[in-house]
Amino acid sequence: MKTQIIAAAAVTLSAASAQAGGLDRSGQNIGVLFEEGNVVEFSLGFSSPSVDGTDTFAAPGTQTGNVTDNFLIWSTALKYDIDDQWSLALVIDEPYGLDLRYPGDGAATSLGGTAAVVDSSAVTAIVRYKFNDRFSVHGGLRYQTLSANVTLSGLAFGGLNGYNAAFDSSGAWGYVLGAAYEIPDIALRVALTYNSAITHDLDTTETVGGVPVAPTSVTEIEAPESFNLSFQSGIAANTLLFGSIRYALYEDTITSPTFFDSQIAGPNSSLTDIDQGLDLEIGVARRFNDKWAGRVAVGYQRSGEDNLVSPLAPTDGARYISVGGAYTINEKMTLSGGIRYTDLGDAFPETGTPDVARASFSGNSALSVGLKLAVKF
Repeated sequence: MKTQIIAAAAVTLSAASAQAGGLDRSGQNIGVLFEEGNVVEFSLGFSSPSVDGTDTFAAPGTQTGNVTDNFLIWSTALKYDIDDQWSLALVIDEPYGLDLRYPGDGAATSLGGTAAVVDSSAVTAIVRYKFNDRFSVHGGLRYQTLSANVTLSGLAFGGLNGYNAAFDSSGAWGYVLGAAYEIPDIALRVALTYNSAITHDLDTTETVGGVPVAPTSVTEIEAPESFNLSFQSGIAANTLLFGSIRYALYEDTITSPTFFDSQIAGPNSSLTDIDQGLDLEIGVARRFNDKWAGRVAVGYQRSGEDNLVSPLAPTDGARYISVGGAYTINEKMTLSGGIRYTDLGDAFPETGTPDVARASFSGNSALSVGLKLAVKF
């Protein structure tokens, strides 16, 4: 079975995802490692979320306005065969991200002025060894940078109204380990990859109303460990079934700067409150001819144990549908892309101890598009 063009169509739209579980943006995809031959890939995605709600505390009935911004995400990847058994890949991406701001006056609304920006980048170098046509293992190192800026604003935060924490960029190392099983005759492949946690020590400046409230300190933040399981199999002539499961341990991501921690009662005070991430996708790709292939997929992101969420992540779970295709320009170049519509789960941003809902978010969604150019050499 000729599967190259089908595989290109079956590529997930991670480059255009509408915020996967937690802060995920790229999904830490290393699919390029399993491409045939030597290849370089360039991916670009654009996402336009619409996330708004209603104040239920300080200004009941007042609309929050859209709290999220459009964003671009890019990645590039290189895969090179050293010989019949050894190959290597280099992936550069943006694994995590967030760009959120509540419109409104923090002196008159529950959450007006609350904002968060998270930026990241990662370079991952991976080596794969094939024992035979069926079994292989892979592993490598990842260097990741992370920075953030968080503002708590609005009457829902009480004495912390106007609090800001600026986290300078920090770089740290992690690793990747995995294995795969394949049956080439039916285009079957099952691959499991473990991404280690990466601990960042970020220099932190804390202020309230622009006035420093603590000396510059160091905040330890753990980017979560995760497991990616992907599979594909031919199910008929020119037709491929594919899917993926991603599980990320976000509950280990605690962000507790010195002054903030001193103001919050109870253990494990954290600016972040993210449930464990579980993202599922399943789809079908089909080759129509030597030039064209298409794909359709549906996806699901598990919601939390309840729908009380952090104001910095005012949705709970998601469902999506995506359609895409691939066009083989010539024997060296393939262009693929697609569009995704995501239905974001309803949620109630909360503050306080015990948790008290401060706003209601429902009926939200995101529209995303992505393109990828693959060049063989």
